[in-house]
Amino acid sequence: MTLVQTDDRYPTRLVTAGEHLERTDPTVWGAVDSEELASFDANGFGIVEELLTPAEVAEFSAEIDRLAGDPALRGDDRVIVEKASNRVRSVFEVHRLSGAIAELVRESRVAGLARQVLGSDVYIHQSRVNYMPGFRGTGFYWHSDFETWHAEDGMPAPRAVSLSIALTNNYPINGSLMVMPGSHRTFVPCTGSTPAEHYRESLQEQEIGVPTHTDINALANRYGITQFTGSAGSALLFDSNIMHGSSNNITPFPRSNIFLVFNSVENALVEPFAAPAPRPTYIASRDFTPV
Repeated sequence: MTLVQTDDRYPTRLVTAGEHLERTDPTVWGAVDSEELASFDANGFGIVEELLTPAEVAEFSAEIDRLAGDPALRGDDRVIVEKASNRVRSVFEVHRLSGAIAELVRESRVAGLARQVLGSDVYIHQSRVNYMPGFRGTGFYWHSDFETWHAEDGMPAPRAVSLSIALTNNYPINGSLMVMPGSHRTFVPCTGSTPAEHYRESLQEQEIGVPTHTDINALANRYGITQFTGSAGSALLFDSNIMHGSSNNITPFPRSNIFLVFNSVENALVEPFAAPAPRPTYIASRDFTPV
């Protein structure tokens, strides 16, 4: 189901650079009734220690290794490989490819976190596994997920959250995720028109829909930068509009995670705001069934 596009409160993919927009939408859509939710509201992210047990980490690590090595999936559009090494970078729609991950998604310790922040029932907008091998793992340049989801998927408002569940230890040295605390309150319009099927290039390396050096300099000086580090089994829950990125991994220590995006059922996708056609449903689901 695709709904008709509504008014665009977050214009992006502009011809010339636009001013940063201060967000008017809430971050926490329910009651801010705990210290954890107040911190999430202020910073745009929260760390969940020991979301998975060591036994579960081992189970899910084996499962994502199975997916990466499955010859039946090679050549599948849901499998994204690194430009240089041809190694698996991401596998999308993992909650449909793996029964174990599908069960995890539905658990209250996972989907319940999203419902608490978004104040409604939620559905899976996107799920994937990210692999960052040692020595040659490629990072992700600074970006706001919501900018892409709004422009290319038709997500009306930043009423979505992502949960990154670490299956390996996240060190400061192995390309762990960096975020700018509080930057979720500022929407950064990007320049450049969106080519047809842009996702085929952007999932390997995004060049359209990314902020300029001037944007990043301004945000970093205003908000600062912090890094998500922690042991396997920990998780990072973060707002859809927070500015984040990761550097390349040249250490021998690989990094992998299960990445789940929950969107409010009250924020269902419409027509893309700045792209010629919606991205495939394995990247941006249009099945708004609550989990």
